[in-house]
Amino acid sequence: AKITSSSSSEPMCAHKASHRIVKVPSSKLFVSEPNPSWFGNEGNPGYNPSWTETNWLKSRFHFSFAEYNNRRNSNFGCIRVVNDDLVQPSRGFGTHSHANQEIVTYIVEGELTHQDSMGTKESLGRGSVQFMTAGTGVRHSEHNLSEDKPLRFIQTWITPSRNNLPPNYGSSVGDEAMRWNQWQHLVSSVNNKGTEATVQINQDCNAYSSELEMGKTITVPISEGRMAYMIALEGSVKVGDVVLERHDAVEITPLSSEGNGVLDVTSVAIEKAEHGKDVAHVLLFEMQHVPGAGRN
Repeated sequence: AKITSSSSSEPMCAHKASHRIVKVPSSKLFVSEPNPSWFGNEGNPGYNPSWTETNWLKSRFHFSFAEYNNRRNSNFGCIRVVNDDLVQPSRGFGTHSHANQEIVTYIVEGELTHQDSMGTKESLGRGSVQFMTAGTGVRHSEHNLSEDKPLRFIQTWITPSRNNLPPNYGSSVGDEAMRWNQWQHLVSSVNNKGTEATVQINQDCNAYSSELEMGKTITVPISEGRMAYMIALEGSVKVGDVVLERHDAVEITPLSSEGNGVLDVTSVAIEKAEHGKDVAHVLLFEMQHVPGAGRN
């Protein structure tokens, strides 16, 4: 439950320093609740007190995907897909195929169990990140094996720097201390040899996460000539003059070629998270600026 809140009557688009900041409210996301049998699941139970939704999956699509077909909202730079998935206990995605995508998954709550055709099988919890270079082709499954806890994760598909790469898998276990009131660098490019990120992908794209106590401020890590896409996972934050609540996102693009200036993120509402602490929780992707990027 939220402990402290702030007015959400902020402008949908605001200017701060040399950034263009455009809010993507949760109401604009496409909500998908597919039939359980499509992914190899049993039917939904008539009643189960451990379930937080009536359907096995509630997925919020940030970009055109599956039954949501919108050519005017098909990507943001190199990001092709961002799905905010909530999977109920003892359910999941049966074995399916991918190719020519860098797939990055960030676990918000619960535990995700992954198994793939490369022989990998592992379970990861809150704050952990995994990636797959699908490349020439890979098959995998993703499940919530818990009998009484939901699983929420953000899955992002990133267009690789080139196609037909050898399939690969990697992961990093979440470290709460590393993201507490600061950015934890989760993902970077394989070409970034000096990075602290433990996961590296075949694209010039960075990912960061942070958990903020009430009123804490951090600076958005955007370099000159670059842009970012940020999601409010839990609680509420203020980015420039724009307030984001749970499930909202924001597009951040440069207004000037002379540098990006400084842009802050401040927590303005917190909620009790899985670990029992009160936080605002955010996930950010930073990449090369593409002129005209954003929802049309």
